[in-house]
Amino acid sequence: MTTMTDQTPRLHCEINPVTPFQQNCSLIWCPETMKGALVDAGGEPDRLLEAAKRRGVTLEKLLVTHGHLDHAGAVMDIAETLGLPIEGPHEDDKFWIDGMPAAARQYGFPPSRSFTPDRWLQDGDQVTVGNLVLDVIHCPGHTPGHVVFYHAPSKAALVGDVLFQGSIGRTDFPRGNHTDLIRSIRDKLFPLGDDITFVPGHGPLSTFGQERVNNPFVSDRAVGAGG
Repeated sequence: MTTMTDQTPRLHCEINPVTPFQQNCSLIWCPETMKGALVDAGGEPDRLLEAAKRRGVTLEKLLVTHGHLDHAGAVMDIAETLGLPIEGPHEDDKFWIDGMPAAARQYGFPPSRSFTPDRWLQDGDQVTVGNLVLDVIHCPGHTPGHVVFYHAPSKAALVGDVLFQGSIGRTDFPRGNHTDLIRSIRDKLFPLGDDITFVPGHGPLSTFGQERVNNPFVSDRAVGAGG
């Protein structure tokens, strides 16, 4: 995992909800280099590029937590426009990415193009953004190839649709699995620490500690775990 020192730069983040689903696209950047990435560019590409420009951030890549349309619908357009590499998700989400054009028509979204990431991600991988090093955690359940990006020095995680304030990701989509999702949250995310703030795919920020106590689906009380 990432080693933290007093000199390690902290992750900076601006959240821009996009698409009719108000998906939280995160603009993250390294304050030392002002190089950044968009995490889950689901739509409204012009608005996302304007946000980077306003912050003085030079985008160097696109990161994707999972292959759902509202999280990845604008990825190919932005990658092609700026010549950026795409990293993530895990390859088990390939079928979701391949299906994005049809999903856009189904939900009345702007036309969307599928893509093949420059790098499929695995559990234990790392991605860099400027001088930041983020750990990749494979968290299946909502989708089979869902990944989480975790920056230990900042005590921050970008969790996509795995976990929300007071809720968890849906598991009724193709290849969703409720048991896998609970295991991902309880065994992979909560052990990172109660003080980790997370950016969910929709809605407000929370902490793992808050959800471990209060979340009606995955709290200690809900699953019958000890304190």
